Amino acid sequence: MTDQKTKHHHGPPSEMEKIKEDSDYLRGTIEESFSDPITAGIKDEDAKLLKFHGSYQQDDRDVRNERRKQKLEAAYQFMVRVRLPGGVATPEQWLTMDEVADHYANGTLKLTTRQTFQLHGVLKWNMKKSLQKMNQSLMDTIAACGDVNRNVMCNVQPYQSETHAEVYNLSKQLSDHLLPKTKAYHEIWLDEEKVADSREPEEIEPMYGKYYLPRKFKIGIAVPPSNDIDVFSQDLGFIAIVEEGELKGFNITAGGGMGMTHGDTNTYPQLGRVIGFCPANKITEVAENIITIQRDYGNRSERKNARFKYTIDTHGVDWLIQELNERLGWELEEQRPYHFENNGDRYGWMKGDGKWHLTLFIQNGRIQDIEEQSLKTGLREIAKIHTGDFRLTPNQNVIIANVTEEKKSEINDLVQKFGLTDGKENSALRRNSMSCVAFPTCGLAMAESERYLPVLLDKIEDILKEAGLEEEEIVIRMSGCPNGCSRPALGEIAFIGKAPGKYNMYLGAGFTGDRLNKLYRENIGEEEILAELKPILFDYAEKKEDNERFGDFVIRAGYVEEVHSGLDFHNRTSDKSGNEMHK
Repeated sequence: MTDQKTKHHHGPPSEMEKIKEDSDYLRGTIEESFSDPITAGIKDEDAKLLKFHGSYQQDDRDVRNERRKQKLEAAYQFMVRVRLPGGVATPEQWLTMDEVADHYANGTLKLTTRQTFQLHGVLKWNMKKSLQKMNQSLMDTIAACGDVNRNVMCNVQPYQSETHAEVYNLSKQLSDHLLPKTKAYHEIWLDEEKVADSREPEEIEPMYGKYYLPRKFKIGIAVPPSNDIDVFSQDLGFIAIVEEGELKGFNITAGGGMGMTHGDTNTYPQLGRVIGFCPANKITEVAENIITIQRDYGNRSERKNARFKYTIDTHGVDWLIQELNERLGWELEEQRPYHFENNGDRYGWMKGDGKWHLTLFIQNGRIQDIEEQSLKTGLREIAKIHTGDFRLTPNQNVIIANVTEEKKSEINDLVQKFGLTDGKENSALRRNSMSCVAFPTCGLAMAESERYLPVLLDKIEDILKEAGLEEEEIVIRMSGCPNGCSRPALGEIAFIGKAPGKYNMYLGAGFTGDRLNKLYRENIGEEEILAELKPILFDYAEKKEDNERFGDFVIRAGYVEEVHSGLDFHNRTSDKSGNEMHK
């Protein structure tokens, strides 16, 4: 059913497969939809195809019911996501995004958990202008969403500067190599000449084919000891092996993914498995062949089971290695030893490679001016004088990187003037917190996330203070729905939205992002969350062993059972207090 030989039939193709087939390589009727003056929205099929162009149609859910009552259409608007490999942006690109946010979006920038910029509230009439403005600064939004390889993540840590340059270049190469080859984006948004209709399909998408991938695909490169990109959450991960200061190659991880569906035990988060080692110069070849395996074997019938993790769990890891070796025509080597220490950011000023780097804390990645902190203005003023680059971190923070000795005090003055902060006045828990956008713009949200997590943290911080744990690093994450954009299954404490004000609470992930957590309580509100957490945090403060992480403690103390694989994420057991619950 694909232009490649489909090796595995799961059932009839889903509706999305038909939309891709009929889309003329992602063109659809997007151009017509955007020039229709009657509605602020676009046709449903075009909205699905638009994802491949880096944008989602959304509406303002705060006013949805009111508008319905008034018989008005929903307040349609668009989220636009930039493709920014490795999260590195120039000062000029920063200023462009700042300006586009003010002129065409809701005035704020969102730094995402995949190291890129998101704009919210872009109206249909401003879409083209926004994308053209970005294009002038050498940024695009191609393949930032959709059933293709998305933004390639890469370690950002400034204290690993020499390796960073190398892995960053590889992440850029990967991103460019794995882009869809169709000219649809350039024709629709950048007014480039339409290609003559004698297009040869094989020429258009030599790797993806007419149907692209069964589902989205995510790649990231980690450099130990930092697992800041959460390498095990990626469909395809590369762990850099550096020996005596030299990059030797990468351990390859396959089949990670965070999304699931409430109540459907055939869906679950999963960690990538290490399948071998490849030399640094083979990384693109490995990535392309892994993607074609997923293209040929992924489930095109049921989108909920279409991610690469399910393909691997259906066929087995040994099958994957054999299939990959066959396609490569050479064999992966044995994995090499590596060691991760954390998956967070290092805040404040740091020196690396002869330059200075300042990591700022950006709560939930939202860049805006609020009373006590003019974050947006401050970063704009810094971008005007900065001669290095900006690095967006996988934890939604920003690094003002490669600052010269001369510029350091000038930048520091602006940091003070506008109230920017490295977050060190916050608890270590807040510095290790992350949330997705959720309400009001995300159409999938079941509960608040970005707007609520800071409020909940205020209350948890009171408990931490009482227990003497303010400086204890604990990874906490909140997601408004089970799609898991904030990688909640890797939180030592995590909340996944079920309904307004109600969350499932999970405990016990690994501090370095190498173990999934487990459901501890279902469908609880704030009062119960605090009542449940307080005794556990006090227990931890009293009984923890030297250097014992919170996620490890809750397993040792019997609050939850250890999860060894996504396949036992949903198993039921009873907890310490005898309640039947999920293992």
